[in-house]
Order: sequence, then structure tokens, then C-alpha cells
Amino acid sequence: MGNQVEKLTHLSYKEVPTADPTGVDRDDGPRIGVSYIFSSDDEDVEPQPPPQGSNGGSLPDGGDGPPLPQPQPYDPRLHEVECSVFYRDECIYQKSFAPGSAALSTYTPENLLNKCKPGDLVEFVSQAQYPHWAVYVGNFQVVHLHRLEVSNSFLTDASQGRRGRVVNDLYRYKPLSPSAVVRNALAHVGAKERELSWRNSECFAAWCRYGKREFKIGGELRIGKQPYRLQIQLSAQRSHTLEFQSLEDLIMEKRRNDQIGRAAVLQELAMHLHPAEPDEGDSNLARTTPPPGRPPVPSSEEEDGEAVAH
Repeated sequence: MGNQVEKLTHLSYKEVPTADPTGVDRDDGPRIGVSYIFSSDDEDVEPQPPPQGSNGGSLPDGGDGPPLPQPQPYDPRLHEVECSVFYRDECIYQKSFAPGSAALSTYTPENLLNKCKPGDLVEFVSQAQYPHWAVYVGNFQVVHLHRLEVSNSFLTDASQGRRGRVVNDLYRYKPLSPSAVVRNALAHVGAKERELSWRNSECFAAWCRYGKREFKIGGELRIGKQPYRLQIQLSAQRSHTLEFQSLEDLIMEKRRNDQIGRAAVLQELAMHLHPAEPDEGDSNLARTTPPPGRPPVPSSEEEDGEAVAH
């Protein structure tokens, strides 16, 4: 069947059906959706630095022996997944590393301040961490969803030392006015836990800028055909597409891909997915189906440690 629900299956990740995060569905009817997979790691957990040797290099786990090489500087082209998001036939999000594109360049928090204007969306990135989104509200400050609470922080503090960039152009929705974006963000400062309507920092920041209910928890009814497609670019001529019934679910999978990194995503696709023959006339698009007979495993874990009911 051409419109089967498509799911990823991983050996090292739990598969969770779409449902209310409290475990109680609020819809009267069934909630049918593609299952999303995520890490139980909190996006806001600060990594502990490895022990340092006398010459400044990192030591192995035991602390003895020659120092390990210094980590390489963060390079979006090496660590991030190039992808596009479609709602039916409309492209609503695109992260591209096309030649000449500088939109994904990253900056230190201090330099980033010089590029921010009130109402801008800011993304902080680091290898092996979930990207963290915030709304710049002026006066060197951002509003962001951080550890189950909407907080107003200085940009340099919110970055936790990570590099950042302005990401106003990733989503292609029409933005609200800068003053409306700032009002949306400031109006929710102090909201926490069950008062929250967003599953992660990206959904909150994007909702502030675009005002679309699709970014909220339960903002869309998950029933019927999956209208959202996440197209992952594997190479210049080949891509893989996943289908989702809500933007919320798709964002969770996209963020998980960013957290585990490009190399791990490509390895998972190679190891755990069985490619099907491309549709006629669509030779550059790889679609896959999961192995049969593997049901989802329910779990109460949530991505980023941020997902709550509203």
C-alpha cells in the first residue's frame, strides 16, 4: 500500500507511539501516527570536561597514558543533517549547505549579540547535544524554554558556552512583527511544567515567531494520512523521506538527528532500514519501510526532558 504509516526502528532507541505526554489521550477518537524515536538525554545537561593532561590534552578514561587529541572545532557541515520539511507539497523548512550559503555559520555568544535584533530566533549548537532555541528580546537577553520553565536570561548565559546563530530563515512561514514576537515570548516567562504548551525549546521559540498552533502540544489531530514529510539529504543525488502526522512529531525526530549527528544518522539508515525500490521517475528519492512484526514499545520518557502536558 502506498500510504502505509512509515516508522523508523532502531536497536538502541525506544519506539514510542504518538500520544499525550501524560499517558492519557485527550482525543475521543484514536490517535494514529508515525512513531518517533528520541534519546532520553536532557538537552540541557552540561557535559563534563574530560581530565586534562599536563600539556592541555585530554587523558583517556583511566587518566594514564598519552593525552587524547583535542576536539575539533564545531563544523555544521560535519555534524548536522541537511534536510527539508514539507507540508503536503509545500516546503516549510529547509536546512541546506549549498555553496555560498552562510545562514548556518555559527558565532561565539559575544559575537552573536552583534547580529541579533529583537524578535530574532537564536539557535545554540554543539556536537552531541540537542540544539537549543531562544527568542532574542533585546537588551542582551533571550526568552527560552529551559528545564521545564520559560526563562528570561542573558544570551551569554543561555548559550552555556555553545556557539550560536540567527535562524529566522529556516522555517518558511510568514513571521509576526518583531514586537509581537517579543510580546509572545515575554508573556510566558515563568510558565513551567504543566502550564507549558510546547515540547521543546524549538517549538516554543518558533511558536513565538510564527504564532502557529502546529508548534504546540496536541496542536494537530493525528488521524488519517501523514501530511508532513522529513526529507533527509544523504548525498547530492540521494535522499530519504519519513512521513509524520504532525509537525510536533517531525520536529522531535529532526532534533534527535541533530543530537546524534550526521554520521550516526547515516549509519542508522544503512543498518536498520531496508530500502525499497524508488517510485518510477523518482530515482533520487529513497523511501524505506520498517521490518514487519516489530510493535512499538510504550514508554513515558520524553525528548530533552522538556515534554509536558498543558
